[in-house]
Amino acid sequence: NNRRYPKEILERECNKYQQLIKERRALGELDHPDSSVVNLNNVSHNILEMHWKDKDLVGTVEVLGTPAGNILKELFKSGIKLGISSRGLGSVEPMQEADTVQVQPDFELIAFDFVSNPSTHGAFMRPVNEGVEQPKSENKIESIINSIMRG
Repeated sequence: NNRRYPKEILERECNKYQQLIKERRALGELDHPDSSVVNLNNVSHNILEMHWKDKDLVGTVEVLGTPAGNILKELFKSGIKLGISSRGLGSVEPMQEADTVQVQPDFELIAFDFVSNPSTHGAFMRPVNEGVEQPKSENKIESIINSIMRG
């Protein structure tokens, strides 16, 4: 998406997001909605944990038994490769590189949503437990923000 996210801003927002994870309120939707509010009617998953692994942000997602979560489960069962993408608000400033902007300190992380085409290269889901019979399906997020910092 031609945005550069300074690492200190991402680390700050990920640290703040840990509170939502602890409160089981780190909810996400299918596709990025136009709103900055997570709409409970469209929630598909909950982030259970996330941490930095070198320069990559990784974590665990719980797919919920909501209508959108059931769509997500069916997509996974069908072998559809889905991306995961951060959703946030904030201003940007143009950089010297053509068509590139840098996210400013007012950036606020809202959620992580599943998308068909993530803006971050390599930010695709890798299922760990695909058991359909189980009430919760947990999946590993690999490289959520991988190259956002590298451009």
